[in-house]
Amino acid sequence: MELPSPLLSGRLVRRYKRFFADVVLDEDGTTVTAHCPNTGTMLGLCDPGLEVWLSRSDNPKRKLPLTWELARDGGHLVGIHPLRANAVAGEALEAGRVPGVSEYDSVKREVRYGQGSRVDFLLSQEGAPDCYVEVKNVHLCREPGLAEFPDAVTARGTKHLKELSSVVAARERAIMLYLVQRQDCERFSVARDIDPAYAKALRMALDAGVEVVCLACSLSLEKIQASHSIEFSV
Repeated sequence: MELPSPLLSGRLVRRYKRFFADVVLDEDGTTVTAHCPNTGTMLGLCDPGLEVWLSRSDNPKRKLPLTWELARDGGHLVGIHPLRANAVAGEALEAGRVPGVSEYDSVKREVRYGQGSRVDFLLSQEGAPDCYVEVKNVHLCREPGLAEFPDAVTARGTKHLKELSSVVAARERAIMLYLVQRQDCERFSVARDIDPAYAKALRMALDAGVEVVCLACSLSLEKIQASHSIEFSV
């Protein structure tokens, strides 16, 4: 997935009220307020002075034309925009680069299912059960090499796991795809201390037959791409 170009570099002053981030731009030293698209706590990615990159929208109706896209943590780029994760996952699915589902030739986005929900992707192939794919963006890293999800309590995420379990009960396939938007992690686990209910729901989903795929990404200031599978433990 190509990122909007060119990105503006700067240093984070503060992230506040969930959706706002003040940034000092490198190019002229001015302080701007950018939209923060990430609703989690962004644990470890909100320290003042953090190196960040912003995209600019040409939409005149936007109150905040700048959007926070990337950060640098421990020398590595991290993608903090959740919707970018869906775009990256969609490209990988359509290119047949997601393990276990490369044979599916139809990829539909945002399909209604469950109790008023929309699944991120519905895969279909003649002669095979439909496969429902839910994507979660992962950016949390508290231990070297280990990516974790979630970084905040997520009732919505727990609901999705239960709905994926229902899909399997209906004799279809369901995949929980964790897209790790950082390139310094080779393992993934659930942050059970942050959200015990989510960890329990994932364990139950696995027991019900929901599959889990964890993909790491390669990142640059121009592009984010799913690169390889990483180890998963619940």
